[in-house]
Amino acid sequence: MKWNFNRTCKSPLTVFCVIILLSIGFTNLSSAQQLQRIEIPSSPNPVGSGARALGMGGAFIAIADDATAASWNPGGLIQLETPEISVVGAYFNRTEDNNLCSNPEGSCEQSVSKSSINYLSAAYPFTLWEHNMIVSLNYQYLYDFTREWIFPLRQTSTNLTLNQNVFYEQEGSLSAIGVAYCIQINPKLSFGLTLNYWGDGVYKNEWEQKTRQAGSGIYIGNAFNFDSNSFDRYSFSGFNANLGVLWNVNSKLTLGAVLKTPFTADLEHESIFSSSLVFPSNPGSNTTSSTSSVEDEELDMPMSYGIGLAYRFSDALTTSIDIYRTEWGDFILEDSNGNKTSPISGKSESESDIDPTHQVRMGLEYLFINPKYVIPLRGGIFYDPAPAEGSPDDFYGFSIGSGFAKGRFVFDIAYQYRFGNDVGSSILQNLGFSQDVDEHTIYSSIIFHF
Repeated sequence: MKWNFNRTCKSPLTVFCVIILLSIGFTNLSSAQQLQRIEIPSSPNPVGSGARALGMGGAFIAIADDATAASWNPGGLIQLETPEISVVGAYFNRTEDNNLCSNPEGSCEQSVSKSSINYLSAAYPFTLWEHNMIVSLNYQYLYDFTREWIFPLRQTSTNLTLNQNVFYEQEGSLSAIGVAYCIQINPKLSFGLTLNYWGDGVYKNEWEQKTRQAGSGIYIGNAFNFDSNSFDRYSFSGFNANLGVLWNVNSKLTLGAVLKTPFTADLEHESIFSSSLVFPSNPGSNTTSSTSSVEDEELDMPMSYGIGLAYRFSDALTTSIDIYRTEWGDFILEDSNGNKTSPISGKSESESDIDPTHQVRMGLEYLFINPKYVIPLRGGIFYDPAPAEGSPDDFYGFSIGSGFAKGRFVFDIAYQYRFGNDVGSSILQNLGFSQDVDEHTIYSSIIFHF
């Protein structure tokens, strides 16, 4: 751990400097510091990858018949009959319409967009000891932290008036590299395991938060300008496993189940804060301060598990439904001093009230089968709540998808719309914050069989 502290404060307004700095610090704590909780703007619920699965609303636990099965249900990998490689690209655009009841002038609409490699895999099936088996190497992009906000804030009290602009930016991602194995226990039942390393891969496994507060104020007739900047970087690493089974009940009905184990991740938290206070009419009282630290922290990631059902009406038509639960009450941040808090609410572990989330996803796929090629049509709907203090925030959505398959080549593309209204109230509780979220996502997949 490293800690540096520097402050200069000159007379004759030393007392005023201290009081104003404390006031600005309180404002920072009540707004920007709350933004520095672990905030995942994308869907925080653990799901798999792939354009085919996305096009079916993410109801893929009981289907899982391509290399993305390592992320959905590794028990489904056994359905791959030939070696294959795959790559999935993703693009999203998210709009957050923010409402601050106590500061209406700060209410505004903010948008971000990003493209990324969502999934990479190579799979190889083989037979050993009279059992069909398969191994695969996978990379999955899991959580995205991209967010940008700019809004004005005004604070007034008996002796102090502050007018400021808040600039907040968050960026980074979490991903995992996995090695998967699946064995066919008997013709109807298979079991699979994916071991995931959450570390640097295609992208660095870290996220950054930057906040700037700049403005002016008056304290008992003394005008001043202020500027504060905070920077936090979290580097993340850990290991966990996905366990999955697939049961072909009969020629039409398939059941799948998956468990994603909890784990404790190591966090290296780098923090830098600086501020300045300037009195135009009393330059001798100008004040500057700065702090920096590097701390080792731990983040408990929650267990999640789900069950899925798929029914084949014919070779051309398949429907599916998934139900998935994540134990967000076990999502706990422990700092270097042993203090445990909920990263969702910012409250201590004993005071936070975070319920589990339950996803429900339904999808269907219809295949136009030609002797030379296959064209699919897919659709799905889902309920994908986000964890929040008291009760989860409600998010809903739908998806559509299609593609083209010929010989050893498969191309899929899917579009998803996810939205939530009047959500996010845990973020800036003292400002009466809420937001309406609209998110558009496009996945495209290419799979090549050898």
